[in-house]
Amino acid sequence: MQTRNPFLDEFAKTMEGAMGLAQAASEEAKAALRAQADRWVAEMDLVRRDEFEAMRDHLTAEIVELKAALAKLTMAGDIARPTDDAG
Repeated sequence: MQTRNPFLDEFAKTMEGAMGLAQAASEEAKAALRAQADRWVAEMDLVRRDEFEAMRDHLTAEIVELKAALAKLTMAGDIARPTDDAG
């Protein structure tokens, strides 16, 4: 048999309200922290990942072309080999 205890009912309602309030405060704190982090990152001069990868690919291709041109010139004898001045 189950009895109704008004004290326990009120206590349960109060705890339910407190949990709802705590959850809302948690969500608000997360939103504030995320907004602050977004502002902080926006102030920094960061490059986006896709821009970085595009530049890296472009520079890698440029390096390959320069190495090929250097090898071609070296094979043709147009570039003198560096000499050691120390000895």
